[in-house]
Amino acid sequence: MQAEILGFLQQVEAERRRRAADPALEARVQAVKSYQQARFSRSYADLLASTRYAGAARFFLEELYGPGDFSERDAQFARVVPALTRLFPAEVVKTVRLLAELHAISEQLDSAMAGQLAVPQLSAQGYVRAWQAVAQPRYRQQQIDLTMAIGAALDGYTRKPLLRQALRMMRGPASAAGLSALQHFLETGFDTFKAMKGSGEFLACVREREEAFARALFAADAGALELSRPACPTGDDPLGQLP
Repeated sequence: MQAEILGFLQQVEAERRRRAADPALEARVQAVKSYQQARFSRSYADLLASTRYAGAARFFLEELYGPGDFSERDAQFARVVPALTRLFPAEVVKTVRLLAELHAISEQLDSAMAGQLAVPQLSAQGYVRAWQAVAQPRYRQQQIDLTMAIGAALDGYTRKPLLRQALRMMRGPASAAGLSALQHFLETGFDTFKAMKGSGEFLACVREREEAFARALFAADAGALELSRPACPTGDDPLGQLP
């Protein structure tokens, strides 16, 4: 497990070094990331406005889809992976491995797409062309599956009150070990999913919309990228009601 996590982090660091040596590439990568975050905000405007699901949608947007700088968190992982496996329960370490793999795949695809852009401005059509030039369906499906697995793992934590107590008790040791950013991710994820009181409908909605988005990408349908948003009825929470 340690070797796998370190391997994924090394892939991420290799992408960062490439971009540091090429500021123009870095600018285009940030354009890709910003486009993807804006697309998520549009695709999930109803969830972001939902009382029940806003927190989880925002967590996905900021922690998994956003253009945020995760270099501090990655550096912490890389420095103290042995401590990570000693300090945190095995199921938490498995979630960290999923997160590291998702991060590595996403960074590699973002760099590859950015390499297809002439300028750091991006339209739906430009995004489709860049994606078509570099992506393969299995990579996109792998991203979706990993995202769902991370969500399911966080949801599983909420059914283990002792794990939440253990995470709270880990704050001091985690900070001393240089794992404060990871601690923040885990605690925020736990509390966000706990507040939903069940994430099954949320995760099913995200999977359905992301897979529809992927189909539009591989069909080179720029219009569908903006318009495709399968409704996700969830009881008394009116998802999918926006026009």
